[in-house]
Amino acid sequence: MNSNKTYREVLNWASSFLEAADQEKIAAEILIRERLEWSKTDFILQLDQFIAPEIKKQWIKDIKDFSTGIPLQYLLGYEWFFDEKFKVTSDTLIPRPETEEIVDKFLKEQPEKALKVLDIGTGTGVIAITIKKKRPQDEVTAIDLSKEALIIAKENGRNLRSNIRFLLGDLTEPVKNEQFDVVISNPPYIGMDEKKYMDDSVLNYEPELALFAENDGLAVYQRLSKELPAILKPDGQIYLEIGFKQGLAVKTLFQEAFPRADVSIEKDMSGQDRLLKVKLQEK
Repeated sequence: MNSNKTYREVLNWASSFLEAADQEKIAAEILIRERLEWSKTDFILQLDQFIAPEIKKQWIKDIKDFSTGIPLQYLLGYEWFFDEKFKVTSDTLIPRPETEEIVDKFLKEQPEKALKVLDIGTGTGVIAITIKKKRPQDEVTAIDLSKEALIIAKENGRNLRSNIRFLLGDLTEPVKNEQFDVVISNPPYIGMDEKKYMDDSVLNYEPELALFAENDGLAVYQRLSKELPAILKPDGQIYLEIGFKQGLAVKTLFQEAFPRADVSIEKDMSGQDRLLKVKLQEK
């Protein structure tokens, strides 16, 4: 493209380029707005202004990279979660709106008293950090099996001034001698046979460790159902994100593990099974 182009002209080119690449056209606008930290109104007001060469160069590079399938969040290096900016890399799963819904449910349902909270498979740290920011009285621990993901989670914790204990380890192993009021987790739950239905951008760029589990996606739930009884307080609670087809199977696992507990499945905003809740009853 030659110089002396307006934002509108570059946007028109970018939209056509992405459409031809079978990618979402709206990404063209999102990329430039995020790079420049503009609101939609800011962008509209600038549409007929000439774009600076260095801004145009970065925007064109972003558009071409996105057209190859690289997720928007990895291009920008961050994703928003509860109105906070979290660093993401190819070593971390991109936070999803469904996880935001689960954290919102947790926050609305908990009492004011301080709780000891455990986030298993923390990834970018969005769950643990959001809980600590919204409920500073809580003692929050976050565990991940990936050293690389834990580095990012710790960085997000520092950037967002959240005092959280981050531990490297496999599920509950690092805290097997402790007890918690609440365990919350978005574990890997996609079955290996579901790969053929998934977007290439997910398969090619997001970490398999954070996505897939054996036994039709149930392997981690099977382990947690065996490990969590030892680390939950007598009136403890569990919040687990689940796949939309897994409700009955996961509920059965946890009802057997906690026969006296109230075990339920709740739906997300799309009407899909998305959350397993377990509420223990003190004997």
